[in-house]
Amino acid sequence: MQLSQGAGLRFIPRTIIVAALILMVVVTSIWACLALWYRLPAADIPRGIGAALFGLLGLVTLIILFGRHRSKAFAAYAVAFALVCIWWSTIEPERDANWAPDVVRQVTGTVDGDVLTLTGVRNFAWRSNTDFTERWDTRTYDLTKIEGIDLFMSYWAGPEMAHFILSFGFEGGDQLAWSVEVRRKVGGSFSPIADLFKTNPLVIVAADERDVVGVRSNVRGEDVQIYRLRASPQAARTLLMEYVTDANKLAQTPEFYNSLTTNCTTTVVKMMRAVGGRIPFDWRLIVNGYLPDYAYEHEAVDTSVPLAELREKAHIAERAKADGLSPDFSKAIRVGVPSPTKRSAP
Repeated sequence: MQLSQGAGLRFIPRTIIVAALILMVVVTSIWACLALWYRLPAADIPRGIGAALFGLLGLVTLIILFGRHRSKAFAAYAVAFALVCIWWSTIEPERDANWAPDVVRQVTGTVDGDVLTLTGVRNFAWRSNTDFTERWDTRTYDLTKIEGIDLFMSYWAGPEMAHFILSFGFEGGDQLAWSVEVRRKVGGSFSPIADLFKTNPLVIVAADERDVVGVRSNVRGEDVQIYRLRASPQAARTLLMEYVTDANKLAQTPEFYNSLTTNCTTTVVKMMRAVGGRIPFDWRLIVNGYLPDYAYEHEAVDTSVPLAELREKAHIAERAKADGLSPDFSKAIRVGVPSPTKRSAP
């Protein structure tokens, strides 16, 4: 009986080790197959063959893991996976390409005292997704006139996922919107799966609200919502300067967009943490369609009304379409939207 128990105890760690190796091979094989499929510099058929061969290697390794030669099989697999990782590390984002017109420029900024000058502010006049007038402006902003921040959520794939835009308001009604987007090529498109695998670079867009918000509400028919944030002018100014700093860095050194780790939400969270904002990790930072709930819970928006009422009043579709992208667009879409009574840091 004692021998049997001892053999059983030795069997348990071995089973755990084999199970861990199996899980490791499964996960890394899936990642490597997708990486080869999306990024191998070849036509569809060669890319498919490359991905299939690595998948076959993973499958054979899994079978051998149940036999005597598991150590040798895993070592051979590890070498093959290491070679894929070395190749992966050599892939760098493109600096120059045939970019789509709306992401062809990366905004940059300079500061002289309290005056911010931005070069490459997008101010397109959109009539449809394919019919628009391109305008890129150089604009100056008095940083002492900044008043606060508003959050736009543009829902394009149901209630779970949305595009995230922050807009900085200035005295007199001027708004400056910032959007972190995929820098796609002409004919290209955003793909949540493909953009996990170094498919497209990142671009930070500074734009007129009639452009970056209006194209979503009035042209693409997305469900756009606006939430006025509780933020002091100083906090807003500091966060705005983080946008400028990151935009300037991106102009010098391109980075890849990543659907999970470097997207519109995670980039802004990083900025807010950099300026001292308290942003506890939460699943709603990934499934970002629920960010308004997160903001309400942390009293970053007006909590004097129920969340359901706040959400209802946040929809801008009717007001945006009635305005028709006029010069008063920013004012029109804010009518009736609850605002924190005191725009100060929480």
